Amino acid sequence: MSPVSSAPNSTIRIALAGLGTVGMGVLTLLKQNQGVIQTRTGKTLEVVAVSARTRNKDRGMDLSGLAWEDDPVALAKRDDVDVVLEMVGGETGTALELVETAIRAGKSVVTANKALLAHDGMRLAQLAEDNGVQLLFEAAVAGGIPAVKGLREGLAGNQIELVYGILNGTCNYILTSMRETGRGFDAVLAEAQELGYAEAEPSLDVDGYDAAHKLTLLASLAFGTELDFDKLQVEGIRRISAPDIMIAEELGYRIKLLGLARRLADGSIEQFVRPVLVPQSSEIAKVEGVFNAVVANGNFVDEVMMVGRGAGAGPTASAVVGDLIDLARGTSVPTLGVPCQNLVPAKLAKSEDLYRAVYMHLSILDEPGALAKVAEILGRYEISIASLIQREGRSGLPVSLIITTHEARYANIRAARAELDALSIMAEPLHMMIIQEL
Repeated sequence: MSPVSSAPNSTIRIALAGLGTVGMGVLTLLKQNQGVIQTRTGKTLEVVAVSARTRNKDRGMDLSGLAWEDDPVALAKRDDVDVVLEMVGGETGTALELVETAIRAGKSVVTANKALLAHDGMRLAQLAEDNGVQLLFEAAVAGGIPAVKGLREGLAGNQIELVYGILNGTCNYILTSMRETGRGFDAVLAEAQELGYAEAEPSLDVDGYDAAHKLTLLASLAFGTELDFDKLQVEGIRRISAPDIMIAEELGYRIKLLGLARRLADGSIEQFVRPVLVPQSSEIAKVEGVFNAVVANGNFVDEVMMVGRGAGAGPTASAVVGDLIDLARGTSVPTLGVPCQNLVPAKLAKSEDLYRAVYMHLSILDEPGALAKVAEILGRYEISIASLIQREGRSGLPVSLIITTHEARYANIRAARAELDALSIMAEPLHMMIIQEL
C-alpha cells in the first residue's frame, strides 16, 4: 500500500479542505515547525491548495500564495496534490464526497471526522485498500492523545481485553464544574457554551454521540472487529443532577461519562457510552475539566493510560500532522489495524445477562410503608442493597432515597426499575447509573 504519490522534489503536496479552528491550526503548525518536520522526515510538507465556505474572511494568516477551490471536492482532482486533508466535518455530504473522490484518485486522506468514519468507515477503509492509499484518522479520537497509533501500532503485539476512557471534553468539563461549584446541569452547560467548550447546539456532545463515534473506532482497533456504531448503547448526561454528584462523592465515587468496550470470557464484547460511578481512587476519576483519557489493557503490557487535551486547534492539529509525517516517512498501516477482509463482526454481549451494581436515585412521596414497598420489589428480584441514604425534603415535598446495590443480573435490575417507576409513590422517574469498578 503506497502512502503517497510523492512529488519529484521530496515535497509532499497537500490540499486542505476546511479553514476553521483545526484547519488553521494545521497551517500554523506546519509553518512554525517546518524545520523540525523536515529534519524528522527528510521531506517538505507543503500546503498548495485550500477550500472553505468563505474566501475573503480574515483568518489571521496570509493565504494568497495558495490555490483556492470554491468546491472542496475539486481539491481531490488536482494533479498537483498528493494528500487531501478533510477538515470539513459532517458524516455525509461534502466530507464524504471529498474523501471518496480523493481515494479513487489515488490520493491518501487524513481526516478528523469521527462521525464520518463511525458510520461509513468500513466502506471507506476497503476503498482505500482497493486503491492502494492510506486513510488516517488520529485526530478523530481524543485530539492530541495518540490513542489510534497507541492501539493500532504501539500495542499491536497484545491481545487487548479492555479499552475505555473519557472521550468528550465538553461532558467532562460540565461534570467537573458541577462537582466543584454545586450548580446544576443547565447552568454549567450555559457557562461551557460561553467559554467555547460546548456548541450552541450541544446535543452531539451531551447526549453521548460524539463519544460513541470515538468508541466505535477504538473498539474496532482494539478487537479487530467491524465498525458497528448502530449497536452501541448510548446515554448522555442531561439527567445528572447536582445532588447525584454530591451523593456519589459521599459514597466514594465520581460520575464520569465513560466509553467502554470489554472482551468477556466467552469472546463476546460489552460496549457502551453512559454516565457511570467510578471509584475516586481510580486514575480515570482524576481526569478533570476538558481533558480526555484513553485506557487500554493488554495481556502482556497490562494497563496503559494516555491523558491529554481532546480538542482545540493545537492538539488536533498535532494529531493531523502526525499522520502527515507517517505518510512522508512511508509508514503504511491498514486503516483499522488489520486488512478489512480480516475484520470480523463483533459478537455483542447480551446486557441482560451481565451482572452489575447500580446507583438508584428515587424521589418518593413521604408516605407510611413507602420504603417497605421499594425493599420488597428489590428483594423479589434478588437485588441486595449495599447502602441506603434518605434525604428528607421540606414538609410535604418528596423524599430522596439513594440506593446502591451489590451486583445483580441486569435483566432483574431493569425489571425492578420498571416496577418501581410504576409505583404510585414515585414523584418522578427513577434515575439509575451503573457502578463501574475499574
